[in-house]
Amino acid sequence: MLKGKNILLGVCGSIASYKSATLVRLLVKGGANVKVLMTNEAKSFITPLTLSTLSKNPVYSDYFNEATGEWNNHVDFGLWADYLIIAPVTANTLGKLANGLCDNLLAATYLSAKCPVYLAPAMDLDMWKHPSTQKNISRLQEYGNIIIKPRHGELASGLIGEGRMAEPEEILDFLEAQLKSNLPLSGKSALVTAGPTYEPIDPVRFIGNHSSGKMGFAIAEELSKQGAEVILICGPSNEKTINKSIVRIDVGSSSEMAASVELYFKESDITVMSAAVADYRPKEVAANKIKKNDNELSIDLVKTVDILSQLGSIKQTGQLLIGFALETENEEDNAKQKLTKKNLDFIVLNSLQDKGAGFKSDTNQVTIIDKNLVTERFALKSKPEVAKDICQKIIHLLNA
Repeated sequence: MLKGKNILLGVCGSIASYKSATLVRLLVKGGANVKVLMTNEAKSFITPLTLSTLSKNPVYSDYFNEATGEWNNHVDFGLWADYLIIAPVTANTLGKLANGLCDNLLAATYLSAKCPVYLAPAMDLDMWKHPSTQKNISRLQEYGNIIIKPRHGELASGLIGEGRMAEPEEILDFLEAQLKSNLPLSGKSALVTAGPTYEPIDPVRFIGNHSSGKMGFAIAEELSKQGAEVILICGPSNEKTINKSIVRIDVGSSSEMAASVELYFKESDITVMSAAVADYRPKEVAANKIKKNDNELSIDLVKTVDILSQLGSIKQTGQLLIGFALETENEEDNAKQKLTKKNLDFIVLNSLQDKGAGFKSDTNQVTIIDKNLVTERFALKSKPEVAKDICQKIIHLLNA
């Protein structure tokens, strides 16, 4: 959720300032670019060197750096940031922000910021409860700022009550939840299948295909980035899930995939069947390894369950069902027949005739055909970029 985001962290003079080091580390670990603005009072509680080392950026506290002769422009900071977090924010700074006072770099940057602002107060119980503090909080919320409320616990004064700054992990979770709630697929559940299936012949051999699962994994990642809760059911694959919020279920055969899909389909708003499921399986599976005794070996094959057709027959209003078609001839005609026959909302067609497309490649070239037979052709792209195109089509259909 935070990867590539520019986050400006403000740190005020509070005993809770030590928590800012952990917060910086968590933000950087999450992939964010972090710059820290400190009030001069904050330097009494935590050193700029600590926060600079963790953020991998200089720490700023004054408009003018006499040692270097550099001017620290509060307007530039405000324009750079995607999010401004002030943690901890003291009662003193809350009062300044609520009343438009800007006698330091952090307060001036706040007034210049065009981005969402998150405030995590830290102070003693009586200070937090004081009517002036609560009035300042209300005013800041009216301005559109988001308050991360302090927690109940032991305070530096020895009192026990509200006023303890939220833990860095709580702030991170709060921020990610806020970001996710604003995404186009927030509140939607998605089911994605990926990879091949392996249909056993005997304990050591199987019928399979060359699918790597890269396309399905990219789609699962992009759906998650857009806010969906994603379940990924994948056949044997060496691909790794990057987003920890994706629930991954590993299966082997087509029957195992069908059973897993059946468990989750009814609760899914979006289902993307990108797995290359085997069309046939051995009628009988040998209990022991088949020996190479004869010049020829015949294996009787039977059809596997057509998972996509089954889903199309039970799909409910409001559910989106997307299929894939990998073709070698009569590509669009075959894809359109599959689209109609299996009651899909759209189908993603790729051809083995296109250079750079197909199994194991890091790129793909697709054509999307919807149920109204509207066709969109895309250029050769990386599979994550193709996943973005597919997800934009999903978002468009959900909003239509």
